[in-house]
Amino acid sequence: MNVTLIGMGSGQPESLTLQSLAALRQADLILGARRLLAALPAGCTANRAAAYRADEVAELLHTSGAENAVLVYSGDTGFYSGAAALLDKLSALGIRAQVLPGLSSVQLLAAALGRPWQDWNLVSAHGRACDPVAECMQGRPAFFLTGGSEDPATLCAQLAAEGFGEVEAVVGQCLGTPEEKLFRGRVQELAAGRFDSLSVLLVEAAEVQPRRTPGLPDEAFERGSVPMTKQEVRAAVLAKLAVRPEDILWDVGAGTGSVSVELALAAPRGRVYAVECDPEGCALIRANRKRFLARNLTLVEGLAPAALADLPAPDAVFIGGSKGSLAAIVDAALEKNPAARICASAIALETLSAAVAALTARGRTVQVSQIAVSRARAVGGLHLMMAQNPIYLITGE
Repeated sequence: MNVTLIGMGSGQPESLTLQSLAALRQADLILGARRLLAALPAGCTANRAAAYRADEVAELLHTSGAENAVLVYSGDTGFYSGAAALLDKLSALGIRAQVLPGLSSVQLLAAALGRPWQDWNLVSAHGRACDPVAECMQGRPAFFLTGGSEDPATLCAQLAAEGFGEVEAVVGQCLGTPEEKLFRGRVQELAAGRFDSLSVLLVEAAEVQPRRTPGLPDEAFERGSVPMTKQEVRAAVLAKLAVRPEDILWDVGAGTGSVSVELALAAPRGRVYAVECDPEGCALIRANRKRFLARNLTLVEGLAPAALADLPAPDAVFIGGSKGSLAAIVDAALEKNPAARICASAIALETLSAAVAALTARGRTVQVSQIAVSRARAVGGLHLMMAQNPIYLITGE
């Protein structure tokens, strides 16, 4: 049996390559979504079945007796296509398939707009988890496939709620067909729109902070009277936590939010939850979130560990303040994710001892690092090095 997987692009016969057209006309069985089967060009077999799920297709191929079977897919076979799952299934059955690509919705939208697409961030929100805020924090246009529970309007509503409302965007509807339409506007305007199920969304590049190594200058933050983790310590915290771009992160006892901001910038595809109970601290976190465009930073107002109950499982946790509940905070984090990476800071030796005890009791190998920061200050015409109290960072692996 010969099996060919074909990308039909927009689903219009005229968007097929000549090679795909020839394969369709030679086929004695064609499988795919009903919409695509109804749009097949003249000269194709009437032996067709509406099927595209890998298990279902494999069964039909096994029982059909066909010599030349074709599976048709919308868009391109290599861009978030069901073709990938079927290829794996066929390979497991010892069936080798030929793949003939088609025009993707990315190409169709770019052509309609008259611009290149090589610098776009390509994302699928069709039947899979998608954080549009994180995707739009990459500093380049973000293209979204939509479908199911997520359409351009719902994605734009999420973005508008997180401060992207004024960013320009465009919805491409029924691309490559006679019904093709483009809807341009600001994100907050498109959030109120209604669009065909065959739609995609392009959000233009939003203003974001440039990527840089951790350790922003202290004077870059809103300060107030709330204690703030110093530049050198922040850099060490991110190193100890080994922050990855997609991590879910907790900053417990976030203070001014300086560590929270650094975490958010280091994990643009992730989420940061800054937990703080002091009203002034909460106000400073909001101000610093706005100052650094840290849209993936969420303020959680409350006292830990109770305030942690509804948070998602963390990949890494920084404990900058515990109000005497350090052991309970560690328990809360590890209950959510036993493999969570944890780093706590301490000035007092009592806090250091409590952190070591809490992590050791939970089977963690503990490492303690001491950081002493000295700053030059002008005193009577002289610049003297003024040493601050040492900070201890306690990590448990």
